[in-house]
Amino acid sequence: GKSSFINTLSNRNALARVSKQPGKTQSINFFLVDESWFLVDLPGYGYAKVSKKMRAEWDYMVKTYLRTRTTISCIFQLVDISVPHQENDIEFINWLGACGLPFILILTKADKAKEPEVLKNMEGLKLALGNYWDELPRMVLTSANTKLGREEVLDIISKANEAFANY
Repeated sequence: GKSSFINTLSNRNALARVSKQPGKTQSINFFLVDESWFLVDLPGYGYAKVSKKMRAEWDYMVKTYLRTRTTISCIFQLVDISVPHQENDIEFINWLGACGLPFILILTKADKAKEPEVLKNMEGLKLALGNYWDELPRMVLTSANTKLGREEVLDIISKANEAFANY
């Protein structure tokens, strides 16, 4: 999940706590990186076993944060590609697009399913988004275990920070 992703990017296993139970991030967590920029971990929604009320509170908190922060240079929307996409993945991605927020889809857990299944899930995600998007959002296939996509994500971060610094 997100914690594995954060740890892989940072090359530090204990930076973010990894849990076997989805939905453990229940607040906004800030990680200062290189004493120059923040990686912000927001609550997810996916497979978390929480009440509808709690899910609604997270949704409000996340959307308010993303709409009101003027210092966001790039949002990484993590989508578990080892399983078929969820409808709330599509809804949130469409919301990001409607708000004009800068984001990239990070397709996680590429190593947790066989390649044909991953490709099928990617195609399903692209088809679902194709119903709404003329041009699909950028996607990066990743794995915390094999570090697939790590360098590409770090390059995206570097370019986003550079662009933000020159803004």
